[in-house]
Amino acid sequence: MGNSPPPSDADSAPEDRLREAEKRLKEAMEELPRHQRGTSEDLVYPPCDHTNESCVANALGNLCQSFLLSYGIRVGIGILLLAFKLARLKSYSSILDLKKLVSEKDLIVREEACRIGLLFGGFTGSYHGLRCLLRKLRKKETPVNVILAGAVSGLSILALNDSTRRRTLALYLLARVAQCAYNSAKSKNKFHLWGSHWSHGDTLLFSLASAQVMYAFIMRPETLPKSYHDFIQKTGPVSAIVYKAVRDSGRGSANLPSSVNLEEFPDIFPCSVIHPNTISCLVHNGNAFSATFRKTFPLYFSLTFVPFVILRLQKFMDAPVRTCLNAVTDAVRSTTFLSTFVGTFQGVICLHRKVAVKDHKLLYWLSGAVAGLSVLLEKKGRRGELALYVLPQAGDSLWHILVNRRLFPDIKNAEVALFCACMGAIMYYLEHEPYTIAPLLRGMIRRFLASRISSPSPSSTRNASYTYLQTLDAIKKPQQVQDTQESKPASSETYNLESIPGL
Repeated sequence: MGNSPPPSDADSAPEDRLREAEKRLKEAMEELPRHQRGTSEDLVYPPCDHTNESCVANALGNLCQSFLLSYGIRVGIGILLLAFKLARLKSYSSILDLKKLVSEKDLIVREEACRIGLLFGGFTGSYHGLRCLLRKLRKKETPVNVILAGAVSGLSILALNDSTRRRTLALYLLARVAQCAYNSAKSKNKFHLWGSHWSHGDTLLFSLASAQVMYAFIMRPETLPKSYHDFIQKTGPVSAIVYKAVRDSGRGSANLPSSVNLEEFPDIFPCSVIHPNTISCLVHNGNAFSATFRKTFPLYFSLTFVPFVILRLQKFMDAPVRTCLNAVTDAVRSTTFLSTFVGTFQGVICLHRKVAVKDHKLLYWLSGAVAGLSVLLEKKGRRGELALYVLPQAGDSLWHILVNRRLFPDIKNAEVALFCACMGAIMYYLEHEPYTIAPLLRGMIRRFLASRISSPSPSSTRNASYTYLQTLDAIKKPQQVQDTQESKPASSETYNLESIPGL
């Protein structure tokens, strides 16, 4: 009489269903390894990631997409720079004239844009195609496939017909590979440099690289790429004739240019020769700052705005005003940094002439090092990027000096081999140790590779197991899953270049 009533079928039904689901899950997990062993034996080679298209179509699609992206960025920068030029000339009506902006006469960037497009597009398409080919030939997917595909695809650097530009890119990638190798070794507690924990180590690196570049600009201009040398010359306030006279003085020559108003060749050129139109050195440096700002702001704004719009079209469409403001802010900061660099470099030279009676070529190395401290005006994340940009230029100059002194062999097309080797290493780190690559470079490579390259995902065992675990989780928390699905935005409302007809 005191016994409780037996449980009803309705009360035990949920528990029975849960036990039944757990039993099916256990059986499925036991069956999964046997099923996968049979699947791997049936496959001749590992399957490709692109399931909805052939390997050839996937490679060609990536080639075209990367070509259009890089071509559009280069042409967009050229158009924006020309618009700034017309605005400075107060030819405002020409800014709205498309014929004026994109004509062959006024915008000579078509060949360069095509070469850049072939470089990026050729690498992307070749990389995807070679990955599929190596996967089929070697019948396995290993890091060797990644390295070989990246190295062979690096031959796309031949799209650039200027060996100096190829060498600059190769040295830039070499610096990036060294950064990745160091980050990898440091993360595994195998190796780290003394002082690597310094908060301003990037500033020190930029300062040392700038010292070598500015020394080469004054004393060994032939060791710098012509475009880079011309950019420094146009940015600075001192004429090329004065720099030549200073260089000849440092080398012990006595050739005094006719345009220099001096009766005899001095041991040190006075400030009146360096800035003849301004008596005060302070005023001269201030004028150098303002002139540099006016000349370089359009360039920095174009380099900031155009790539962001093309590569992140969705964010631009969501907040165009904020994007423009951010581009202006970043351009002002970067232009201020470069203007300060120029003013400081000239200031150190003028200060030396106030206290010294003889010129010395190492002065220009020291002036570049001091001017390099102006990089502190940039954001912390940008300092390392700038240091790794200037470092290859310094290395290129040093390499030329060593070759001229016959301390280093001059190997023809060595930059192509170096670029290929570096691309193989970069692609390895991108897929297997992506945390070692700087976020900016990692994001850019993935964007040009159509976002198909990522860290090696776990095998299909995890994917199938994850599906079963999701099924069990859905049984336990159906309402939470439903709320999550309802909160997801519609993907059709996003903006990207791939969604635009024709791209």
